Amino acid sequence: MASHAANLWVLLGLGLAGIFLMTKRLKKTIKADFGAFIQKLELLPPPQPAPPKAPHPLTGLNFAVSDVFDIEGYVTGFGHPDWLRTHEPSTRTSPVVLALVEGGATCIGKTVVDELAYSIHGENKHYSTPTNPAAPARIPGGSSSGAAVAVAADFVDFSLGIDTLGGIRVPAAFCGVIGFRPSYGVISNTGIIPVSSSLDTVGLFAKDPSTLRRVGLVLLQLPFSVQRNPKQILLADDCFELLKVPKDRISQVVTNSTEKHFGRQVLKHENLEKYFSSKVPSLKEFYSRKINGDSKISSLTLLANVAQILQRYEFKRTHGEWINSEKPVLDSAISAQINETLDMTDKEIEICKLVRTEMRLAVNNLLKDDGILVIPTTAYPPPKLGSKEIFSDDYQNRSFSLLSIASISGCCQVTLPLGYHDKCPVSVSFIARHGGDRFLLDTVQTVYSSLQEHADTVAKSKLSPNAVKQEHSAEAVKEKGNQAYKDKQWQKAIGFYTEAIKLSDNNATYYSNRAAAYLELGR
Repeated sequence: MASHAANLWVLLGLGLAGIFLMTKRLKKTIKADFGAFIQKLELLPPPQPAPPKAPHPLTGLNFAVSDVFDIEGYVTGFGHPDWLRTHEPSTRTSPVVLALVEGGATCIGKTVVDELAYSIHGENKHYSTPTNPAAPARIPGGSSSGAAVAVAADFVDFSLGIDTLGGIRVPAAFCGVIGFRPSYGVISNTGIIPVSSSLDTVGLFAKDPSTLRRVGLVLLQLPFSVQRNPKQILLADDCFELLKVPKDRISQVVTNSTEKHFGRQVLKHENLEKYFSSKVPSLKEFYSRKINGDSKISSLTLLANVAQILQRYEFKRTHGEWINSEKPVLDSAISAQINETLDMTDKEIEICKLVRTEMRLAVNNLLKDDGILVIPTTAYPPPKLGSKEIFSDDYQNRSFSLLSIASISGCCQVTLPLGYHDKCPVSVSFIARHGGDRFLLDTVQTVYSSLQEHADTVAKSKLSPNAVKQEHSAEAVKEKGNQAYKDKQWQKAIGFYTEAIKLSDNNATYYSNRAAAYLELGR
């Protein structure tokens, strides 16, 4: 542990040296802990069991927790000094934290969260915004900003946070680490300050997939099972259209890695806007009651609206009395959202909850037990510190359209870093059905190294944008050929495969598929 700590300080020194010029330009002082921690402490694991019993599963790992988790003897601060001032020290430690300590890990501190853990930006004027180690001039993302920074800066092996509408996934994406939002309800929220009870999920950050899986299995308390490979990997094409970075920078990496591990045949394409429009009928009822104007508003935008309304409604129901009595000084954007009049009838809230039920069923039916849905984690790269971009309607709509899929359905999602684009971290997210957490963690473990290799290759690739576009067009045409083949329309399938070959003539799959269609036609 001592040598590990020494290495951390060496890394910290290098990191500080590397961002010294940036800090001068920003006129911001970088703290020794990157501003990640709000309080240092130490919760030690129990002694190791005597042989021949196996050692504790998390032996040798240290971690931190966001300041929404109760730890006995400490006030849970909830990202605001007025909350800290008006609450007593906790009398019990959160069961999730206890389970990790009893599993052999050492807890070394509490980390900064957004004010009242409400936003996804990671900026906190009361405790200062933690510095994003991956991009010091950019926001770290929130609400679990400090927990992500602590992992990204190598202060801890993993950390805990809470994800309501992106509180784990956004900072993971912006800080270039792995973030895991488990299936809703599979991990106890006892001993955690709630933000929105029907959306909140305990989540975790890690630097590598082995640690993620190791900790995840302890948290989820899952029995041993044989690892399964996915039989379908669905790229949500319409979600990739929301990206503000080149979509091929991400989709091509996933395509290449999938082909390497599972074969090209498992790759499928999906339009989620159309799918949810047909499979989540309560969205139409929500639209007819609450959304006026644009009749072409997408189902993903409607989902984003439902998620934000649920968060605001449940937050005010839980914390409204404290806010009204204490009148805490809040960031203007957070204050505007919290204090906005929410003109919702009980019936309309019930419709929002019905959307949740239908969404879970829709995603579960789409993915079944062996499917992975692939979407961008966030539409934008991390915005600059102090940027007004984060308050724009476009930023909000694109962000929550992606984040609401797992939040509303309650399905599990892992955010995976894919290197950098224009000096900013980029990421992708894998989603599995509700309850498919082990399957998702196993899949991540299998493909992670390959994703990193292909991300590096694509980043350095000299392929022209037009050539990459042709490859994707060829894939889309091939999918049409596959559908025609399934429908036994052999001549039509041959035509599609021939078109794909013209677009990309070095792909053996297109030739073999066309040959199979010719054989069927001959019969």
